[in-house]
Amino acid sequence: MRFMLLQNYGQVESDCPPMTEWTPEDIQAHITFQQVLNQELTDLGELVDAQGLAGPEVAKFVVSDGKSAPVVTDGPYPESKELLAGYRIVDVDSVERAIEIAARASAAPAFHGEPIRQPIEIRQIMAAPDPELL
Repeated sequence: MRFMLLQNYGQVESDCPPMTEWTPEDIQAHITFQQVLNQELTDLGELVDAQGLAGPEVAKFVVSDGKSAPVVTDGPYPESKELLAGYRIVDVDSVERAIEIAARASAAPAFHGEPIRQPIEIRQIMAAPDPELL
């Protein structure tokens, strides 16, 4: 079963200040935690992909009717307090295992080493229906 674990930045369940207020050591500890977690999941054969995403100031929304030129607008505005910071795609045996991984990511060290307590959204990746079965 494949799941996407979506990590939002800005929405936390604790009193954690924004990353712009963390010390360089706090930022490095957070990054190192993410790298170690990714390596452990790779070693277990569970990590499919993990990426951080650029900030909302460079995001674009594209809408098209398939006939005219697409309409391209800027993405969420930087004054948004929340943004999608990154994701992991894991291939695991159960939703329970995906929850274990998400819980670990949610507890990543943050300001002064305290757990960040970010909500991690878990979404199962669905396969397209078989056209022959339709």
